[in-house]
Amino acid sequence: MLNAADFPNDLDTLKAMLAAAEARDQRKQERIDRLEVLVAAFKQAMFGRKSEKIDPDQFELALEDIETAIAAIHAEDEAVDPAKTRSAKPRNANRGSLPKHLLRVEELIEPKVSVCGCGGDLHQIGEDVSERRDVIPAQFRVIVTHRPKYGCRSCSNGVVQAPAPARLIPRGMPTEATVADVLVSKYADHLPLYRQAQIYSRQGIDLDRSTLAAWVGKAAYELKPVFTALIADLKRSTKLFMPSRLIVLQSPAG
Repeated sequence: MLNAADFPNDLDTLKAMLAAAEARDQRKQERIDRLEVLVAAFKQAMFGRKSEKIDPDQFELALEDIETAIAAIHAEDEAVDPAKTRSAKPRNANRGSLPKHLLRVEELIEPKVSVCGCGGDLHQIGEDVSERRDVIPAQFRVIVTHRPKYGCRSCSNGVVQAPAPARLIPRGMPTEATVADVLVSKYADHLPLYRQAQIYSRQGIDLDRSTLAAWVGKAAYELKPVFTALIADLKRSTKLFMPSRLIVLQSPAG
């Protein structure tokens, strides 16, 4: 927090500081107003009439907006007055854990000086170690398959060549891993095909949504025996426990 002694004597500089402070307050008030609107929407969705209630998934979206706005306000406060932020009570935030199985990339940062100011040599007496979560964005690659052809110089028995590997999509370019990624993104992560096509486009790969849909349809056909086997296995039990209800199936004997 600034004291009276910290203010400059120049009037123009004081006006500039005041204008900057008013602009910061205005931006903060706009964010606060946005939060109030979101909170009101939450209350309406939770306590309003049944016809006014929204889908539960919308709660997650609104909550993300609120938490993002709060984080933006905290970040601005930290930039304006770091000392005040350090003295404030730390926020209770779940930053996640770093599992042991993740690849560790060691980084060594040495000081710029190797000799003490007195002229003596420096020697290591300890170190501080910190870990940060890093990510390598998804990378697309091309599998280039070479199948050499061999012939005999002593006869004419024909050409010898390894057979081409089977493909999930006949004469198609995607590998099985590519199709699996599309399926997981669509059904597990709820990422529509048109958005996946946009992600491919950012990598310079132009794919129509209809092409991705054809991949999904082909995969569904190939996975149908697995689905049928799973259903048959489930039906061998007399009871199926579900998150919201109990389903009783007819026993095999009856």
